[in-house]
Amino acid sequence: MKPAISILGGDLRQVYLTRLLLEDGWEVCTWGLEQGGGPNGAPLDRALEGSILLLPLPVCRGGRINLPLTDTELEAAKLWPRLRFDQLLLGGMTRELSRTLMADYGLTLLDYYDREETQAANAVPTAEGALQLAMESTDRTIHGSRCLVIGYGRIGRLLADRLLSLGAEVTVSARKYGDLAWSHAWGCQSIQTGALAGRLERFDLIFNTAPALILDGPRLRETREDCVVIDLASAPGGVDLEEARRIGRQVIPAPGLPGKAAPCTAAAAIRDSVYHILEERGEPI
Repeated sequence: MKPAISILGGDLRQVYLTRLLLEDGWEVCTWGLEQGGGPNGAPLDRALEGSILLLPLPVCRGGRINLPLTDTELEAAKLWPRLRFDQLLLGGMTRELSRTLMADYGLTLLDYYDREETQAANAVPTAEGALQLAMESTDRTIHGSRCLVIGYGRIGRLLADRLLSLGAEVTVSARKYGDLAWSHAWGCQSIQTGALAGRLERFDLIFNTAPALILDGPRLRETREDCVVIDLASAPGGVDLEEARRIGRQVIPAPGLPGKAAPCTAAAAIRDSVYHILEERGEPI
């Protein structure tokens, strides 16, 4: 018999995730998703009885459970003592939280986002969402645009490939020589990230995927006034936003694009990751 699943909070990804799990025959209840039309809503006390608790991505923001689809707030520190040691907690971007919960409360929290299959699946809507933002934010076509992609990880590789297929002139900036070699092999121009200074003026579009401050004040001042910068890195991002506003550069912070651009696809990736975790643990699925 499949265990009961409770989905606590989150965004539209969790709403779609609930529907996908119901379609697969799971017993599911939700809490904190009412503004997104989350099905099978239940009071918190009932939701906390589930054998498997699916937490948001990220689990917490500012010490509170991530609850963008409800007016209710829930401090994380008040939630953990209400849970049982025999429950399985699955959340996204758990970072050091998993270790803390095990040590302080004996709770098992595993990260469904920190898996290669989930990262790869999320790179696709991130790249597509970045292209959508670029098309909506410029007065020129992607075809023929001079684009810089900073970082050549999962997202950077897919994004560079999509830009090339649309006829853009693509330059990849990376720190590792191996990444530069691969980007060159796929038809991109390449430059080390540390050597960007003095070479930014030519770009129409800049996409940052690196989770570090790359476009600081001096580098932003090298960009053209009509250049559009799209920052895909997680907070705090890779662009000095305050300096960008001060000098009048258009920067679009765009973390978490899968949940905004393609929540259904992102939810399917989470579902698959959850199933893989359960399978690895020998749980019924």
